[in-house]
Amino acid sequence: MAKAKFHKAQRVFVNPVGTWALIEKVIPKWIRGCDEPIKVTYDCGLGREFSDNELAPETAGPQVRGSAELGNWRIVRAQNRWKSAEQCSHHPFPGTHPMVVTGDAEWGGWRVPGAEYDLDPYRIEKQAELIVRTPALLQLLTLFVKQAEQQPENLSADMADLAATARALLEDIGDQHMRTETRAAS
Repeated sequence: MAKAKFHKAQRVFVNPVGTWALIEKVIPKWIRGCDEPIKVTYDCGLGREFSDNELAPETAGPQVRGSAELGNWRIVRAQNRWKSAEQCSHHPFPGTHPMVVTGDAEWGGWRVPGAEYDLDPYRIEKQAELIVRTPALLQLLTLFVKQAEQQPENLSADMADLAATARALLEDIGDQHMRTETRAAS
């Protein structure tokens, strides 16, 4: 039995065509007597239906070692409930808005109200991209501080200032995390 791997309005890379497209329809193929479809294809508006092995999902950027405790953060596209794609054709991805998912399930994380997205969709898209890359940026800061602490004699004055700023930022993030855990335990 087949399960849909993509959803309507999801942005995918169509390998045979070599372009990005939005899935317009999810098309299950049924046979009598089965509870689930035997095959699922996708209409991307490119003249034919595509199978799931011909499509690739939009990735959330490079995975960084050591960010496992924060989980697999990624952007998924949600269908706009209040406006059709034609009504919001000025948006970067008409008919959808970003949702940052911070766990293994397709829920939880960061959302933005539709009215706020409609005011400045490009700003919201940039915020979503930054949020998704936060674990990688934290890992980069951590690696930079470790390297600076191991070889302080090899740092210029400017780099030492940057390392101090990065250390303070990481300590502040750690303190915020500790304060949150302490409040939750109380």
